[in-house]
Amino acid sequence: MFKRDVKSIKELILKNLRAQGLEMPLQQKRLIDAWPVVMGDMIANYTSNLYIRNQTLWVHLTSPALRADLMMMRQQIVKKLNDAVGSQVIADVQFR
Repeated sequence: MFKRDVKSIKELILKNLRAQGLEMPLQQKRLIDAWPVVMGDMIANYTSNLYIRNQTLWVHLTSPALRADLMMMRQQIVKKLNDAVGSQVIADVQFR
């Protein structure tokens, strides 16, 4: 009898994504998609653009008052978003 090296499909897909350098872009996309779920519909309605550059999530807001409120909650927002994705994708969030 021979020993089989059995791996789950999830492990194989993640290994393949990692080998092709696509794991981080996929996680970044998942984090951006999680923004309305984590922050809620009210804040998502005031959001006009989201993108990630150098582990910083840049959020364009249409309300200056909301921007000021969210600036005070930056660390909590980073933690909630990273928890939603399940890994450390961003280190900071900036509002414009």
